[in-house]
Amino acid sequence: MASRSRTTFKKRQKEIARMEKQRDKAAKRMQRKADKLAGIVESPDEELAADLESLESSESADVSEASESVNSADSHTL
Repeated sequence: MASRSRTTFKKRQKEIARMEKQRDKAAKRMQRKADKLAGIVESPDEELAADLESLESSESADVSEASESVNSADSHTL
């Protein structure tokens, strides 16, 4: 039964992370829209840097999640 609650917990954590990411993206869209209306334009280089930073952080989270699943699989085989 412990595995059932662990799965539910992980699922809930992923769901929360997804919702936070959606909120962040919506806030960024609104900010860009407000800046555009105010006449402030972000340079493309800054946008690329921000996109690259978010991509790197999501990849590092995927790698750590994958290593956790490998470790849990190893413990089940012992």
